[in-house]
Amino acid sequence: MHMIAIASSKGGVGKTTLTANLGGFLALAGYRVLMVDADIQPTLSSYYPFDYHAASGLYDVVTAGTIETAISRTSLPNLDIVISDDPEGRLENWILHTPDGRIRLRRALANVDYDFVLIDTQGAIGPLQDIGVLAGDLLLSPIPPEILSAREFARGTLSMLERLRPMHMLGAPVGPLYGLCYRMDRTVDARLVADTLRQSTFAESRGDISILDTVVPATVAYREAASAQVPVHVWEPHRRAGTAPAGLETMTALVRELLPRVGTASAGGRP
Repeated sequence: MHMIAIASSKGGVGKTTLTANLGGFLALAGYRVLMVDADIQPTLSSYYPFDYHAASGLYDVVTAGTIETAISRTSLPNLDIVISDDPEGRLENWILHTPDGRIRLRRALANVDYDFVLIDTQGAIGPLQDIGVLAGDLLLSPIPPEILSAREFARGTLSMLERLRPMHMLGAPVGPLYGLCYRMDRTVDARLVADTLRQSTFAESRGDISILDTVVPATVAYREAASAQVPVHVWEPHRRAGTAPAGLETMTALVRELLPRVGTASAGGRP
């Protein structure tokens, strides 16, 4: 089982859309996938229709460790989800005041039987973000390729990794982080920022940060697919018949680039 946390210290960068489309792509490719909505804003929880809605969700998974009764089934074959069910924000306070609160999700997910677990994390620093980051064997961070977002990625992500690094003493080491250039347009500035990110060594992170070669293009297809409640690679052929769908190409490239890395991270090593 491979656990990937989609994380960023900045909100609104596309974590939920990336989680939903990566999950849908893997599931329709035949992998058994569990998505976990670890964000107080339950956007991922409503991305796909349900075939079965579980009686509980993330709150019981973290506080009681009961995950069997918290797994809902989406309408996509092989794609299940643990929904976010804490609109009042009680879970953050519980995690904060429980000695092992930040590693409860990691422990609960160790007992599930899936090929991939994808964790959509909160886009704000705090205990709810921490539980998602610490549950992942590998971290994937979408980065809009404009200079302010790139700077925030470098500053905020390094700060997050350094703050959580001591958690390895509790059996929850922070996994290697991969940046994914997201909503890439055709401007010179976007290409320049993407190239600069790839060339950066991020020496301060001790080699834990790398930038993937795959880029996610800026296209309205992702928004249209979300409205239709289907993965983008399923939606695009209907929208652009006779052309090569960018969503299919992007998700295929991303999975091919991630698979060897997530396999190494899941085994406890570093790429």
